[in-house]
Amino acid sequence: MSATESGGAGRFAPSPSGDLHLGNLRTALLAWLFARSTGRGFLVRMEDLDRVRPGAAPRQLADLAAIGLDWDGPVVQQSARTPLYDAAISSLIDRDLAYECFCTRREIREAASAPHPDPSFPQRIGADGAYPGTCRSLTAAQVAERRADGRPSAWRLRAGATRWTVDDELAGAFTGAVDDLVLRRNDGVAAYNLAVVVDDAAQGVDQVVRGDDLLTSAPRQAYLASLLGRPPVAYAHVPLALNTHRQRLAKRDGAVTLTDLAALGRSAVDVLGLLAASLGLAGPGERVTPTDLLPRFDPAALPRDPWIVDPATLPTV
Repeated sequence: MSATESGGAGRFAPSPSGDLHLGNLRTALLAWLFARSTGRGFLVRMEDLDRVRPGAAPRQLADLAAIGLDWDGPVVQQSARTPLYDAAISSLIDRDLAYECFCTRREIREAASAPHPDPSFPQRIGADGAYPGTCRSLTAAQVAERRADGRPSAWRLRAGATRWTVDDELAGAFTGAVDDLVLRRNDGVAAYNLAVVVDDAAQGVDQVVRGDDLLTSAPRQAYLASLLGRPPVAYAHVPLALNTHRQRLAKRDGAVTLTDLAALGRSAVDVLGLLAASLGLAGPGERVTPTDLLPRFDPAALPRDPWIVDPATLPTV
């Protein structure tokens, strides 16, 4: 079933920077359940514009298949979609909705932390350290001068809003900061926020299920989508898996990947049962398939707190 045939699609979009851990697999399972339970297609996209570890992508796909997840159509790689991103950025530039930015990260940090008498300045700084607008009003002569000095430039959105509200199935109405986010980095590569909006629209994705650490990104992306004439998506930001220190789970926390757990005698079926139990969809020791979970799945009944994972005490199914 394609996204077009189903009237929409959900997706799982990992970065191929390493093996998937239990938290990644849990989010993938949730994305699959949200999509399949609503009659949507389910897509997998590799977000490989940044860090890529050789061999990680096929291992990730194998792990998804090992816990019983399937997907529709070919796996898309962002690195092959540059023309789509360039076209979107060009459309914004043509409408004077983008500008060149020559700031370094250090300059942005220093500008954001300095006192500013302009009362409008703080309105352009989000709670999570958004760009303060330093290059927003450069004249053509100033731009030419910086180019002549050999300073590399990024392209930023000329945002016309400072706040935007999205509806999230788990978090409810969420209002977050909008700023002049990067569209194209100074190395010429499309930025994440631009790429994900373009890809979701192009692939017919109308349901985005991902970790709740990305909830603050949703208003920016939804606002950008509105400027590009893309339809809104339905969001569901799900709780993360955390280690015993309540930090995001990572491979350094121990045996948290399928490969590591297999070495300890825990099969992919065991892991799926563990994930399902953590979501309240299976009992302790119950062996299930993703299809078994569909009639039990109710987003309103999902846990709202993080899943605390201690690899040393993970039960076997």
